[in-house]
Amino acid sequence: MRIGIYGGTFNPPHTGHRKAAREAIGALGLDKLLVIPTAEPPHKELPEESAGPEQRLELARLCFGGLEGAEVSPLELERGGKSYTADTVAELRRLYPEAELWLIMGGDMFLSLEKWYKSGELLREAGIAVSARADERERILAEAEKLRRERGARVRFIDQPPIIISSTALRDCLRRAEGREYLTEETYAYIVKNRLYGARAELGWLREQAVKLLDPRRVPHVLGVEQEAVRLAERWGAEVYDAAAAGILHDITKKCNDKEQLQLCEKYGTMIDNLEREIPKLLHAKTGADLAWHEFGVSPAIREAIRWHTTGRENMSLLEKIIYLADYIEPNRSFEGLDRLRALAYEDLDEALRLGLQMSLDEMEERCIVPHPNSLRALRYIEKELDRKRAEPYSGIGAI
Repeated sequence: MRIGIYGGTFNPPHTGHRKAAREAIGALGLDKLLVIPTAEPPHKELPEESAGPEQRLELARLCFGGLEGAEVSPLELERGGKSYTADTVAELRRLYPEAELWLIMGGDMFLSLEKWYKSGELLREAGIAVSARADERERILAEAEKLRRERGARVRFIDQPPIIISSTALRDCLRRAEGREYLTEETYAYIVKNRLYGARAELGWLREQAVKLLDPRRVPHVLGVEQEAVRLAERWGAEVYDAAAAGILHDITKKCNDKEQLQLCEKYGTMIDNLEREIPKLLHAKTGADLAWHEFGVSPAIREAIRWHTTGRENMSLLEKIIYLADYIEPNRSFEGLDRLRALAYEDLDEALRLGLQMSLDEMEERCIVPHPNSLRALRYIEKELDRKRAEPYSGIGAI
């Protein structure tokens, strides 16, 4: 039996790792490739934003899942402590006394192999398969010949095209809402959901996820809200990414019926009031905010913008005001007074918010709908704020 050993921090594992594993399985004719995430790297500190050991194990399972011949092992996590390759090889030798063991590593690691902990024991128990670029071949073959001559090592070279990104560079990409193309779909979703590496979901991915949850008839509205929210954010100096993400996700539970809305409240521990319990259609803003938080790893600011996009509230943040108005004035809307409201939204945001709240309350009164108290409070608050601003003395050039 021929077994490969592919270890690393996998922080996170990406498609380059998966490709290297696939190539090793084929080149060495492995019966099994054990992918073994380290518990605690012995020679380096992991960055503060790193995934924990159990999370890295799960990420590896998601990354290498479905790769024929590959098996993710918790061996080093179960052993605990610093993860020395020689100890892992020794343990595998006990588990597979008759197996031919091959340790897969990159060229940089191979060139420092003689300095490793118990390197002599490691070389006696396992062959070394060096997965490296063709331009590294000459140096690696020279070192391999030296190890064969001096240590009796078994070394094979696996010609690999260059891995186009490192885990370090990928972590930087994820913080910029980039890098999805270097991860399997399952790995990416796990990273976003669990807010690993400070990741922000790519907007294109968020749109794809939202469309899966929306009634097709609602998609134009949602895309219109995103478009309007971005324009308003650019006009008023809000974070454009947050505005776009909140616009994309603001209606993700709108399709749910009353029973499903209440089930989501129970699932996420969402607090609801008596009016919302009587009229569960009001709940989509709260359940949407909680689903976005738990499943798509959004920031607190985005979550709150989604939560208040229907009723508004007292003392709304800039982003909350933008999403409330974007939902009201997006390009697909058409109702009396809309042109005035649209123009005002780009002239005076607070005046537009006041007008939007008043128009919404007037419409509910005409339709004999009981308004939510938060909407009434929101209107009173913004009216007081506008009165206060008007009462402030002019402090420009020439003021006395």
